[in-house]
Amino acid sequence: MTGARIVIETLIEQKCDTVFGYPGGQVLNIFDELYLNSSRITHIITAHEQGASHAADGYARASGKPGILIATSGPGATNIVTGLATAYLDSVPLVAITGNVPCPLLGRDSFQEVNIVDITRSVTKQNWIVKDVHLLADTIREAFRTAISGRPGPVLIDIPKDVQIAECDYMPQNPVAPNPIKTASDNIINEAAELINSSQRPYLYFGGGILSSHASEEILALAKKIDAPLGCSLMGLSAIPTDTPLFLGMQGMHGHYASSKAEDDADLVIAVGVRFSDRATGNKERFRKNFRIIHIDTDRKELNKNIPADIAILGDVKDTLIRLNNKIQQKNHPQWIAHIRQLIDKEQRITAAGMNDTPTEWLNPYRIIDIVQKHAQDSSIATDVGQHQMWTAQRYPFSRQRQFLTSGGLGTMGYGMGASIGASKATGKRSVLFTGDGSFGMNLNELATAVSQNIPLVIVIMNNGVLGMVRQWQTLFYNAHYSNTTLNRQTDFVKTAEAFGAKGVRVSTEEELDKACQEAFSHNGPFLIDCAVNCDEFVLPMLPPGGSIDDMITEI
Repeated sequence: MTGARIVIETLIEQKCDTVFGYPGGQVLNIFDELYLNSSRITHIITAHEQGASHAADGYARASGKPGILIATSGPGATNIVTGLATAYLDSVPLVAITGNVPCPLLGRDSFQEVNIVDITRSVTKQNWIVKDVHLLADTIREAFRTAISGRPGPVLIDIPKDVQIAECDYMPQNPVAPNPIKTASDNIINEAAELINSSQRPYLYFGGGILSSHASEEILALAKKIDAPLGCSLMGLSAIPTDTPLFLGMQGMHGHYASSKAEDDADLVIAVGVRFSDRATGNKERFRKNFRIIHIDTDRKELNKNIPADIAILGDVKDTLIRLNNKIQQKNHPQWIAHIRQLIDKEQRITAAGMNDTPTEWLNPYRIIDIVQKHAQDSSIATDVGQHQMWTAQRYPFSRQRQFLTSGGLGTMGYGMGASIGASKATGKRSVLFTGDGSFGMNLNELATAVSQNIPLVIVIMNNGVLGMVRQWQTLFYNAHYSNTTLNRQTDFVKTAEAFGAKGVRVSTEEELDKACQEAFSHNGPFLIDCAVNCDEFVLPMLPPGGSIDDMITEI
């Protein structure tokens, strides 16, 4: 077979049925094979390679399988770098395939030549340039294994055009399995169990590692056995249902009041599959002042990297939780749980006061989410980045695993359009995108993809005419110097949607929004709802940058 045919056969061998990308000169041979094998594998062409990378990311997050991405050399390859970085920082398995100029032309500044392997080295788990067709199939297999093993992440395979044309024998193999994950020692499991058994105020803090380890049942079992509240990072949302008893939601800079405060009041934090980012901890010296820490993770590099742990457990998360559950005693902490309920009551009062402050001519962001959710059922929920992202993270009642798709580590504005398209392709269900007018402007060209693919997608724009989160910081920390955050754009998003072939409406009341949702969620295709939001609406609570729980802002 030719190298191009081997690429397609190996993807199919690895149970890949959908790829996202954009054709170009140095991948024409691969795209010719996609044409010839269109009954076996589907290619989704996006409006831009960045959109393809986010679509592959959304597909991976929603399905749990690697997302596949194909781009040509030069600008095609460089356009996917932001998508790879987004996936890398959020531990999302992607396999990116790029074409390059023929091997004899490498390093000669040939037309559309870049050294994409060096460019992407810091935002992939591993990458390869394949200069021998005999190594191609095994390299693709190794790329899949690397993407799904341990802490998942993106990989890249660069294939020069002459390797795509060259021929060699191809021998099919079974899909690769992830490399075995080391199990924690009995001694450290026993040590952790003793610390948990002695705790009077335990708090379970989990992140995206729970989803990638398929350990949702185990974290819930542990919480029930030790009578502990649960909180999560942004990446942990949707790992367990939002209505789980004693689940306090996201903690950190814009986390729930009760979740962040309960963590600070605990005597033991059991952290599972999280990396203690600066947005989660604030001032690191103050963060761990009141409690001890057990940190469980599959990635050795994350243990003791940001926050020192009293007990650091390297091992398979699911296996570790199962063994801990077998070692610990059934516990009841009535005083601790009573305190937690007081924190929940205070949070509800804070939230209600904030909602009542919204001027009547604007829609309250929480009410937008409430009304949309009433119609959305179990749709995949994607966001872009900014205030709307945090409001969604705080408010949306997630009901199933892998329901929430957002850029946490990199904070990529423009992520949501591609991600919601990929999620819909992965699940066969409707997606909802909560976005802001600033973020939506980044990649609104992917409306063309959503329309051409007839994606059942509801786009909800929280339109405040500004870059809301940056403006919030300018208000609080820069003496209200609104430097380049008031957009003053004349873009009509409803007309824009119609120009792309989608439907759209503008709403400014709850009654209009509810009516628009009835139409949107019965519409077969993309539907945009432009919601009027006050530019002075803030995301609260908020820990100031570099601040701590002692500095939490709950009202303005």
